[in-house]
Amino acid sequence: QVQLVESGGGLVQPGGSLRLSCAASGSISSLNAMGWNRQAPGKQRELVASITSGGVTNYAESVKGRFTISRDNAKNTVYLQMNSLKPEDSAVYYCHYTDYARVMAYWGKGTLVTVSS
Repeated sequence: QVQLVESGGGLVQPGGSLRLSCAASGSISSLNAMGWNRQAPGKQRELVASITSGGVTNYAESVKGRFTISRDNAKNTVYLQMNSLKPEDSAVYYCHYTDYARVMAYWGKGTLVTVSS
C-alpha cells in the first residue's frame, strides 16, 4: 500500500513558474518510478514527466526545456519545477508511483494548475 500526497498547484500568469511536490509513503520499493500526468477539460490524460529511482527521466515533448522533474529518494518525494508556463499547461496534475517489482501503480488525487492572466 502506497499513499501519495500532492501539493503546489495554483494560479499563475503566463510565463510564470510553479513547483509541484508529491510525497509517497507506505511500502516503497527500491525499484520504482514517480512522476506526473495531467488532464485538461476535453483532453486526454497525458504523461508530463517521470523519473525512476535511478534518476532516469522522461518528458513530454511539449514541456521539454521548461519543466524539470527531480526526486529526493530519502524523502520519497518527487518535484516538478514548471517554468515559462503557458495557458495550455492548465490542467489537473496527477502524481503517480509505479512499483516495478510488483507491477503496481498508484495515483494521487490531483492538484489543479491554472495558467491565466
